[in-house]
Amino acid sequence: MILPSLLFIICCLVPTNALTTCGSNQFQCGNGKCITNRWVCDGTDDCGDGTDELPATCMAKTCRPTEFSCGDRLNQCVPSTWRCDGKADCENGADEEDCAPRHCNVNTEFNCRNGQCVSSSFLCDDDPDCDDGSDEASCPPATCNTASFQCNNTVCVPRLWVCDRDIDCADGSDEWPSNCGTQRPVLAPTHECTSLEFRCRNGECIHGTWKCDGEYDCFDRSDEADCTRLTCRPDEFECGDGTCIHGSLQCNHQYDCTDMSDELGCINVTHCDGPTRFKCKSGECISMEKVCDRQRDCRDWTDEPLRECGFNECLFSNGGCSHTCNDLKIGYECLCPAGFHLVDNKRCEDIDECADPDTCSQICINQIGSYKCECDEGYQVDPATKDCKAIGTIAYLIFTNRHEVRRLTLDKSDYTRVIPRLKNAVALDMNMASKEIYWSDISLKKIYRAPMDMASDLTHHNTLINSNISAPEGIAFDWIHGNLYWTDSIRSTISVVTADGSRRKTLFYQDLSKPRAIVVDPHSNFVYWTDWGNPAKIEKGGLNGGDRNALVTDNIVWPNGITLDLLNQRLYWVDSKLHTLSSIDVQGGGRRTLIMDEHRLAHPLGLTVFEEKVFWTDVSNSAILSANRLTGHDITPVVEHLSSPEDIILYHNLKQPAGRDWCQISTCEFMCLGAPQVGRHPPKYTCVCPDNMALARDMRSCVPAEPAPPTREQPQVPVSSTTHQPPPSPSTTAKPRVLTTTPFLITSSVTKPVPPTTKPPARTSTPRPRVSSTQTVRPETPQITTEASTSSPDFHHGFAAVIPDPGNTTPLALYIVLPLAIICLVVVGGLLLWRNYRLKNTNTIHFDNPVYQKTTEDQVHIWRSNSPDDGYSYPKRQMVSLDEEADNPAFVEN
Repeated sequence: MILPSLLFIICCLVPTNALTTCGSNQFQCGNGKCITNRWVCDGTDDCGDGTDELPATCMAKTCRPTEFSCGDRLNQCVPSTWRCDGKADCENGADEEDCAPRHCNVNTEFNCRNGQCVSSSFLCDDDPDCDDGSDEASCPPATCNTASFQCNNTVCVPRLWVCDRDIDCADGSDEWPSNCGTQRPVLAPTHECTSLEFRCRNGECIHGTWKCDGEYDCFDRSDEADCTRLTCRPDEFECGDGTCIHGSLQCNHQYDCTDMSDELGCINVTHCDGPTRFKCKSGECISMEKVCDRQRDCRDWTDEPLRECGFNECLFSNGGCSHTCNDLKIGYECLCPAGFHLVDNKRCEDIDECADPDTCSQICINQIGSYKCECDEGYQVDPATKDCKAIGTIAYLIFTNRHEVRRLTLDKSDYTRVIPRLKNAVALDMNMASKEIYWSDISLKKIYRAPMDMASDLTHHNTLINSNISAPEGIAFDWIHGNLYWTDSIRSTISVVTADGSRRKTLFYQDLSKPRAIVVDPHSNFVYWTDWGNPAKIEKGGLNGGDRNALVTDNIVWPNGITLDLLNQRLYWVDSKLHTLSSIDVQGGGRRTLIMDEHRLAHPLGLTVFEEKVFWTDVSNSAILSANRLTGHDITPVVEHLSSPEDIILYHNLKQPAGRDWCQISTCEFMCLGAPQVGRHPPKYTCVCPDNMALARDMRSCVPAEPAPPTREQPQVPVSSTTHQPPPSPSTTAKPRVLTTTPFLITSSVTKPVPPTTKPPARTSTPRPRVSSTQTVRPETPQITTEASTSSPDFHHGFAAVIPDPGNTTPLALYIVLPLAIICLVVVGGLLLWRNYRLKNTNTIHFDNPVYQKTTEDQVHIWRSNSPDDGYSYPKRQMVSLDEEADNPAFVEN
């Protein structure tokens, strides 16, 4: 009877594969394990028994209608959009076989000999744009029409650009005295350089310490003209920048040269390291073959220990090792299988490969002894490279080339001009949902906007900013809230304007010197920028001007371009002085230098990131290059022979994931900006006012700003820059209106912050129409969040200052009722305190025992005596019968 019961219990406790059920999106392995269908036939044994990679399993796999079957041993499927895209995604390359040749548009494109299509405007422009150079073959002598001027290098520029004090020809011939009728070239008036700066011949200002430092920092290379180069002594080492250090400092494991060239190419090998060498305790280094050979090779006989030679410690309890014990000639060692590391020299533990953020490009799943890489929504693992590749629209590189904006597919099959005949375009960004392109012209000192498909027509160019702007070297578009941010390196400001250009605001103007590149994250509502002033730095701040702090302040000299990997929350930037490409997370940690190359990073300006690559422009190389964004390897030129490439962006629908615009429900009088998402319940937006106005008490409407008191301390600023006050509001700014409805406040706990995702609840890329003045809204719990006002001096002037409304008519009764209410509260509080005091000084005794209740209830009296001897008065002694005690249940023992 006992045996059948025991067998029944065992059968119930032991799981069986038959009872294991997997989900509809899972695959059941032969051992009962469930894995996701994405891991079936991916070349990796995820089941552990190999059943997910069996040929029969792979042949039974079917591709969806939107996928292409590779037809290889694993029967892999790739999106149909990857078919014939110029890059083999199947392991057998089947997705790039039998592809029809691409036909160029005969009206707007030129067909290169290698099948590449380039814009017809690139034909015979003295720059080879086809990879095979066929667009410059058999070109007739260049001739310009009557409305153009032919530079000395045969390039044609508009005649209006000649003698305008701005060099447009690469050789400067449009400003030569012979063409302008002057004795010397007349250059455009530029701002004065400070005493700590060097002025290049073209009017550019650079740091004075960069003069004659061995590197060309001016575009015209005038900073290295007439320089006497020092030579090092025979016992000194010459650094890459020309400085000299003592020869003993080379290869000493410390960087003594500013460019770190003293530690390049150093070989530091300890010859006794490795399995073939043995180091004696007496100092000798002998071959491992001489150990335990019964011959003394070490002076101290440490190569012949009697107890250890010929003794195998692994025969006893596996040497104490948890996995593998390896016997050595002297002693033993514990080894671990792949995916594990040794702990306490005995025990093996699983390695968490996902602790390294660069293990996988997007999502990392740690497993016992291994790991698995996954892709975010909108991406799929490329079977050939195992990288995450985007699914969706065709990806384009869009970049400025001084006088034009160009567009190039990543496979170089389509290379066209988007915007022609520009004066000097330097910065660029897009609203990809509405397909609108924004750019800044530093010569004309304006910011423009145009529809992408009509940008080639100058009549469709809309001027967004044309006043109170000097050097817009960086722009960034907030695609969720519909605002454009830009930097001004001459005014030392960072400003914001609505998409239609009707309302603008200066956000940051203190402790800025030379802000240049800028990038936004409208999901967390932060903006990031580079500043190559003195000191150079990379900073972040809220889209509303608050929560400002520095991310990078050391080992940075000339930061130019900056970009954000939105999926991985990582910033990338280039330094034109250190010739580096580096990255850091958005919190300021995990800094890495990916590339240090003074040739391929000679003078980088702009950069962008997409999938597994980072792209950057280099004005010295006149090219666009790319590299792996995780390792910095595989540096490859993408486009060469450009005029002056500066800014660059990548066009793809996944680059700007949608999000909710909380400003749609705001009642801001002037402008609504996203508030930084910091903490558990942050505010979603903030109202701001023009530069000459401040927020009223309701934190929604605007009132004239009060002048700052004369005793206010001015913040310290670098010597090379001055404290800038916000510029006056331009004449195009609309006059603020007075709200007629009762203002209401949005609580800071509306919902949980919306994380970056490609499927948000709602999305808008254009500003919301104003709420009707007759609309009534039930007020929420009043809660005004102004905590960010203490994190930045700019934030205080931007929107956190509460200014009394001079027109406010508060009833006189308020000033009478309020003091009376306070007096009543004080009186009531005093009475409660007095009552509490009396209770504490009145002593009472209560007996639960019925015997004591019987004898004392009416006879024990406690009082407060007026005599000095306060105390208790008890009644006379009374006798209690034992029978009475026995009958009392309170005395009965349990």
